[in-house]
Amino acid sequence: MRIELAKTAGFCFGVKRAVDTVYEQVEKTGADTEIYTYGPIIHNEEVIKDMENRGVKVLNSLEELEKLESGIVIIRSHGVPRTVYDLMEHKGISYVDATCPFVKKIHKIVHEESDKGAHIVIIGNAEHPEVKGIRGWSGEDVTVIQTNEEAGKFFLNNEKQRVCVVSQTTFNYNKFKELVEIIDKKGYDIIVLNTICSATKERQEEAYDIAKRVDAMIVIGDARSSNTRKLFEICSNACADTYYIQTLGDLNMNQLRSVETVGITAGASTPKNIIEEVQNNVRINF
Repeated sequence: MRIELAKTAGFCFGVKRAVDTVYEQVEKTGADTEIYTYGPIIHNEEVIKDMENRGVKVLNSLEELEKLESGIVIIRSHGVPRTVYDLMEHKGISYVDATCPFVKKIHKIVHEESDKGAHIVIIGNAEHPEVKGIRGWSGEDVTVIQTNEEAGKFFLNNEKQRVCVVSQTTFNYNKFKELVEIIDKKGYDIIVLNTICSATKERQEEAYDIAKRVDAMIVIGDARSSNTRKLFEICSNACADTYYIQTLGDLNMNQLRSVETVGITAGASTPKNIIEEVQNNVRINF
């Protein structure tokens, strides 16, 4: 059996930076200082479990944050709404910002464009924490669009108002272009800023290229990971036998018995050790 591992598989820059930030804080602070992350630092259960074993706790709401009396809060890689910063500063809570720099750039864009009176359109999943964070830096005039139907229904009460379009960093690039075309045809004064992370685009393109030439494709990542789900969709379109797993334990080796070539890729929140474990076990078993 031939195995082809994607060069872009695994931690992206922003995720590695966020994870390293947490472990650095664990090393720097003593046992007397509690460390928290606002939301899971990344979408990977194995990483979160390891951090919990080292004493790091997850805050899941503003209410939990508001009750905090001491400790250090680390802001997740996906970013958070402005209200979270405001609350921490009001209460004097110490925090470290591990927001991905590419996401921070989007916060700056939507904040400035909102101040200029633009209607913000965010291309992405409204329930994803990154999109919630971006929305929290926009003004009142903001719309989140994920589907063609939503794009078709989009309209402005004030047709002269400018529209500023940005994207969730992990959104599918081709889908982004498709949705922008639908919105652009409405004739509004529109500015489009492609804020999809270049690493995401490269990862998607490489995964698709590999999936086209292998008998089976394995996509590794957390079930909650948006970018991993998109990788799975892309690979499934190119390879009928595409499998989505979180860890080696999810992989049914019997499904690979009759194949000669296997491709492996992984989402941006998947640690290197999990990728290597899957790769090595597939190689050993076949």
